[in-house]
Amino acid sequence: MEKQTGVGGEKKKAVNRTATVGLVFVFILYMFPFCMVLINSLKQKRDIIKNPFSWLFTIKGLSFYNFEKAFRQMDFLNAFKNSFLITASATLLVTILASMLAYYIVRNNNIISRITFVLMVASMIIPFQAIMIPLVSIYGGKLSVLNHRVTLIFMHTGFSMAMSVFMFHGFIRGNVPLALEEAAHIDGCTHRQTFFMIVFPLLKPIISTMVILNSLAFWNDFLLPSLVLSDKKLLTLPLSTYSFYGTYSADYGTIMAGLLLCVIPVLILYILLQKQIVSGVVAGAVK
Repeated sequence: MEKQTGVGGEKKKAVNRTATVGLVFVFILYMFPFCMVLINSLKQKRDIIKNPFSWLFTIKGLSFYNFEKAFRQMDFLNAFKNSFLITASATLLVTILASMLAYYIVRNNNIISRITFVLMVASMIIPFQAIMIPLVSIYGGKLSVLNHRVTLIFMHTGFSMAMSVFMFHGFIRGNVPLALEEAAHIDGCTHRQTFFMIVFPLLKPIISTMVILNSLAFWNDFLLPSLVLSDKKLLTLPLSTYSFYGTYSADYGTIMAGLLLCVIPVLILYILLQKQIVSGVVAGAVK
């Protein structure tokens, strides 16, 4: 019996070691592009073109000039302000509207609610690329409402509603007891008070998850803002990096530095809210 236990323990250790090696390999493979961006952002253009895979200690001319140039050329502070306003506003609207609509669908099991939910779920199948040209044609040519932050916020909110409602719907149906709402109604709460005072606080796990997913999607989005915004004063951070690409050439060092400047705010946010982000994702997955 002791021998069998030892053999089983050795097999388990071997499996754990193999899994660890595999995870390390995947981590290195995943982080390699980011490391190359970081390294090349500190090189001069000639060094990047000559050998983009060379390490920092094998070259000369290491400097932070690319970051200074990228900061000025991107108009970083203005682009950051635009990205922050658009991301925060769209995330807030999606969270409130999607949770309210999902709550109504769950608690009102009628034909209108069922049709609405089915149509919203079905809309997730339609790729954005299939409707982007008619979308720009209608909003740009007919309504003339492009080049406005409000327009982009409206579109972000609309395109994210279906998935958000779907997620909130499943959470409310399985994790929010109806007895709490009935007790609130007996105590004299209106439907609005019941939702915002009783139901909404119970949605914290799924709200954390959806806020993370939606905010990252809005912050990193390039395609939709590129169709809506063309005024340099309204460009978001991903769009502002496009100014480094010329007709016949590109300043690769400045491009790498600009990409890192776009990532830095997200990294800082993650460091500050690491515990909340991890707990929100785990709680949302478990629920």
